[in-house]
Amino acid sequence: MTKKAPRRTAERILEVTLELFNRFGEPNVSTTLISAELGISPGNLYYHYPAKDELINSLFERYERALGELLSASDGVRNVEDAWFFLHSLFELIWEYRFLYRDLNDLLSKNRLLETRFQAVLKNKSRAIRQLLDGMGRNGAVRIDARETEPTATSMVVVLTYWLSFEYVRDPRNALEPDNAQQALLRGACHVLNLLAPYLETSQRQHLMTLTGAYGAQT
Repeated sequence: MTKKAPRRTAERILEVTLELFNRFGEPNVSTTLISAELGISPGNLYYHYPAKDELINSLFERYERALGELLSASDGVRNVEDAWFFLHSLFELIWEYRFLYRDLNDLLSKNRLLETRFQAVLKNKSRAIRQLLDGMGRNGAVRIDARETEPTATSMVVVLTYWLSFEYVRDPRNALEPDNAQQALLRGACHVLNLLAPYLETSQRQHLMTLTGAYGAQT
């Protein structure tokens, strides 16, 4: 029983840290604030995570694992509806760890592990989007020249990666608040999918418009 307590404490520290990072932004959260929020001593926090970067890296590793599992589903996307739910699921995960995206450039500039590992994240996202395009192409949902596949996939990954930054710049005081999550995620999925609109088969394009209207993805 005594061996389980530290593990529970470590998990709780990560949960509270993620909540604070998401709420205030990582640069604005100190280890002192984290320990105060948890009601533990700074020494107890340092016992589990001796440096703030270890908290960031642990949260990133959680995100990276969850992302890998989600991206593996890209080869099952066959049509617009599959793509819509796949992309919305991606945005839900990004929202869960939104501090990474809100403060991405700052984090990469001062954390070597994130600098190298986030490059792998981009490569994995790009690979998954290419698989999505291939699957939709094989099933007749899209018709896209092979020469356009790579730039289109890159554009989709750019929007996936920087959508929340755009939302934040557009409305810094409210954009990343939980009450605004659903519309932000729907808008993101809508804009990523709309990059495929010129290549969608007619009925698939119409279905995209229907989905956008049904879910109220206001732009």
